[in-house]
Amino acid sequence: MNIQIRKAVLEDSEEIAKVHVESWRTTYSGIMKDSIIAGLDVGKRTELWKNNLTIEGNLVVVAEKKGQIIGFACGSAVKEGEYPEYDGDVTAIYFYKEEQGNGYGKLLLDALFQEFCQKGFRNAIVKVLDQNNSRYFYEKLGARLIDSQEVPQYGEGLNLLTYGWECILLPLKK
Repeated sequence: MNIQIRKAVLEDSEEIAKVHVESWRTTYSGIMKDSIIAGLDVGKRTELWKNNLTIEGNLVVVAEKKGQIIGFACGSAVKEGEYPEYDGDVTAIYFYKEEQGNGYGKLLLDALFQEFCQKGFRNAIVKVLDQNNSRYFYEKLGARLIDSQEVPQYGEGLNLLTYGWECILLPLKK
């Protein structure tokens, strides 16, 4: 694999935003409400990522290929009062569609979990829409389903699944 995983810096905001917007378009078209997909904007997401990268406690890692960001993962502590038995929250992991399925996601998740461990986190959650096939990626890497909630604001009949890893100190399953 000719890929580099590193911590994101503020100057990565626009490239992260491009991956974020494009991956939402390719992943969620036909799943989420059309108005949500139509409202995606790289400029607005760039500002969001400039902010995200400056928030203390946010951990963001990027995957680069030939000097270009092709994916990213983000996480933080679990929100207070939400899943108190878990420490870390994988809040985002996205790739351009053509880069998916190459093993890069596991590399990003491993890097994010290393960052979590440095913060003293021992376990983690991730939330994913039930119609998003990436849920199988998390299952393959050892996460187990711990919760499901309806999310009609995203689309009719959608559920947000929460998966948990009981221990992130061990290597992820392959």
